[in-house]
This record gives sequence, C-alpha cells and structure tokens, in this order.
Amino acid sequence: MIERDIRLFFQYKFLIIMRAIWFVSQIALFGLIASQMINIPGYFQYYVAGLSVMTLYSAAIFIGFDIYEEAEHGVFEYLLSLPVSRRQLVLGRSIGGGLRSFIYVGPLIAVSMFVIGAINPLNFLVSMLALFLFSFGVSGMSITIAVLIKSSDRFDILMGVLDAFIVRLSTAMYPLVYVQTANPLYGSIASFNPVTYAADLFRWGTGIESTFFVLQNPLLPFLGVVAFFGLFTLLGVTIYERMIEGGGWQ
Repeated sequence: MIERDIRLFFQYKFLIIMRAIWFVSQIALFGLIASQMINIPGYFQYYVAGLSVMTLYSAAIFIGFDIYEEAEHGVFEYLLSLPVSRRQLVLGRSIGGGLRSFIYVGPLIAVSMFVIGAINPLNFLVSMLALFLFSFGVSGMSITIAVLIKSSDRFDILMGVLDAFIVRLSTAMYPLVYVQTANPLYGSIASFNPVTYAADLFRWGTGIESTFFVLQNPLLPFLGVVAFFGLFTLLGVTIYERMIEGGGWQ
C-alpha cells in the first residue's frame, strides 16, 4: 500500500512540476522582494525554511483527494480484496501519504539548505525526524477530514480555509514576535500551531538564529509535533477503517 501510494502520487507529473516551480518562484521573487522590503537581517533564510514546511504541508494533504478519486471509481472494493487486513490497509495509506510528501519535498529541502548555507548535523537530523512525523500527521489529518466530509467539493473548500488559517497563523512566514505584536490572539494561535513547531525545528536544525528567532528549548516543539502526529494518525486510521468496513464509501 505504501509503494502504491508513492507511485500514484508521482503520476501527477503536472502537479509536481507546478509545485516545484511555485517553490522556486517564491524563493526567487517573494522571498527576495520581501526581505528587501522588511529589511530584517536574516529574514530571507528564515522565510526559505518556512517555505519548505509550507510545501511539505501542501503535499501531505493531497492524500485526501486520492481517497475521493478512489471512491468515485470504485477502487475501495479492489483494495479490500487485497490479502492484507483492514488495519494494515489503512495504516499503509497514512504512512504512504506522509512518506511520499517527504520524498517529494526532499529535493526542495536540499535547495533550502543550499540557500541557508549552514547546518548543525545532529540538530538537523532531529529536525528531519520532526518533519517526517509532521508529514505523517498532516496526512492523517487529511484522511480524517476526507472520510468525515465525503464530499470532494466541500473538502477542497475546507482544506483551502485550513491552509489559510493554519499556515498563515504560524511562524512559517513571519516571526512570532511580529505576529504577537500585530494581534495577541493570532500570536497565541501561532504559538500552539503544529506548522510553527515544524518550521521552528527546521530553522533550529539548519542553524538559523537572529534577533527575532532563537529556539531555546527544541524539546517542546518536538513533543508538539509528536502529539500532532499521534493524534491524527490514530484518528485517520480509526475513522477510515470504520468507513470502509463492509466494503463501501458510504
């Protein structure tokens, strides 16, 4: 199942190419322009690291769209006929959804490392583990929402809203101190946002530090990522398993 989901994702060549172009254009255009406008030392590297996490999040949620396509084409019955248990089937979907997004974003992370220019090897490995778990958690969240809504149109709209809400109210694009200054409520949300945890850990792993970003204790955001991964992986597996019980989407 894991191998199938990975192969299925890389059949969307147009999507993959467009996401890669979007990533590079964000670095070359928005990142450079914004860093000149904001005029904060180190903001360009800060933004590039956050962009990698944003791209990882975007790739991981795509597993939900695969579920709808399979439901529309009657693939569920085929999947249920395979010589694997339902739990193995569902767990494989969750792992496959997270792993394929991580594989896809891997080269983009390499580009980010080249731009940033410095890493701490041990810290970097810890941050990669956190991003690995984060991608699984986002995949589980996408599966959970998809099987609860059962409508591709509503799912598309909701994921767009969540993207605007979760990503923008995080430290992926802007330092926490500026988010808190703009609105204390937004700052509180950003402080407990899994995207913030993942972005801050990636910056910590690549050695990014500045006057507006110093991660004193990486254990707390790492535990936050682990909790996010555990919650939505469990929910995704449990709910998806119940939905396909009996051999159908309904």
